[in-house]
Amino acid sequence: MSASDKVENAAEDLKGKAKEAFGKATNDDSKVVEGQADQASASAKKAGENVKDIFRD
Repeated sequence: MSASDKVENAAEDLKGKAKEAFGKATNDDSKVVEGQADQASASAKKAGENVKDIFRD
């Protein structure tokens, strides 16, 4: 996994956590769900990159 991919995934995860926290603070369920989806997307991308790394070695 390249450094830029790691940074992008971390940024997406943080963005998702912020959306989720904002949604909880404002009782906005749609923002909570969006934040959780962003976090799940970042996790899936990280897992895919880890699989690629295994096969490169």
